[in-house]
Amino acid sequence: MTLSVAILALVSLQRLGELAIARRNTARLLARGGVEVGARHYPLIVALHAAWLAGLWLLAWDRAADLGWLAAYLVLQALRAWTLLSLGARWTTRIISLPGEPLVRRGPYRLFPHPNYAVVVGEIAVLPLVFHLPIYAAVFSALNAGVLVIRIRAEGRALAASRTPAAELRPGRSAPANGHSPAPPPGTG
Repeated sequence: MTLSVAILALVSLQRLGELAIARRNTARLLARGGVEVGARHYPLIVALHAAWLAGLWLLAWDRAADLGWLAAYLVLQALRAWTLLSLGARWTTRIISLPGEPLVRRGPYRLFPHPNYAVVVGEIAVLPLVFHLPIYAAVFSALNAGVLVIRIRAEGRALAASRTPAAELRPGRSAPANGHSPAPPPGTG
């Protein structure tokens, strides 16, 4: 097995494992009264990430790996682990509003509003660079930016709705339970 195949296999297994965790966490959040927000764009996210990984398998399986970019990718994986551990059972690939739950304010969420997205942006750019595919990295980074605009707007609407006094909260009008949500307004943390 070449290093490139090993890298792609590990990334593929990681993504499949994350989907299983996300599905479990989503089910638990929904069972606690959570409401999904922005579900219409979710298939677009799945399609983008599946195409990104499938394309890497097609183009990179036999390419030499750049160890410097691989080291950068491994740093991103450490940041990903920190993000997911900080969210725990609230991490999911969907936007779930959970009435009465405060936003996560530990780990990287103390430092900036979208650490998971920052990691994903880095991954989408860096992994193709491991395989000397800068145009591929640029194309998928641009596509991902478009998806993130849609995604972050949906989360922003969910967060804005959550600023309603607790007595007025109703399903779909609460703070996103996942860690993809924007930071609280200054002075509220």
